[in-house]
Amino acid sequence: MANIPTPHINAPEGAFARTVLMPGDPLRAKYIADNYLEDAVLVNNVRGVQGYTGNYKGKRVSVMASGMGMPSMGIYSYELFNFYDVENIIRVGTAGALTVKLQLRDVVAAMSAYTDSNYGAQFNFHGTMAPTCSYPLLKAAMEAAERQGVNMLPGPVFSSDAFYKQWEYSTTPILQKLGVTCVEMETYALYLNAAAAGKNALTLLTISDSLVTGEALPAEDRQTTFTRMMEIALEIA
Repeated sequence: MANIPTPHINAPEGAFARTVLMPGDPLRAKYIADNYLEDAVLVNNVRGVQGYTGNYKGKRVSVMASGMGMPSMGIYSYELFNFYDVENIIRVGTAGALTVKLQLRDVVAAMSAYTDSNYGAQFNFHGTMAPTCSYPLLKAAMEAAERQGVNMLPGPVFSSDAFYKQWEYSTTPILQKLGVTCVEMETYALYLNAAAAGKNALTLLTISDSLVTGEALPAEDRQTTFTRMMEIALEIA
């Protein structure tokens, strides 16, 4: 294919499976490959963004990091959907809870994404876009979570352009009133890219901190212990 390799992915044609799990953190991608995939092969390491392809229970599955933020997710998901013939991307990331319904380590399925980003302007739609997940992937994930005994909460998420927000400008109370479950930084771009490419996307998130209680988990836990969302994603890959 003429467009590959890209400036960001040096894998050859056919290197990625039909479904790619995308954590933000390259170390989480390596953790998934090392602990869940058989015969995993490193297919990308440009800029240290590790991508692997292997087998999970007889299914060919890939996992590659997206990096942090919508610009980074936008690049990698676009190239996978449009250049590498990937059909499904399942983001497995972390989020900050916006509701008392969510405790640390709970899992959220992102049905749709709110944002403060201008990422959608490139599509030349003069209105407000509200991208959603793939319903078949969501349905499969909810069923897999039930089989695994995981009480996963479906709902809207907020994809923020800023990790550190000045408290005096915070929109948290508004988002809470609108029923937004949690805040993260990538889903809006992923869902728009999937829609534009006619592909499928779903975000599964583990709560790593809470904007309600102020609790937070350490970085090591984010890399290696959020296994419930990983196992749900692998079951539906």
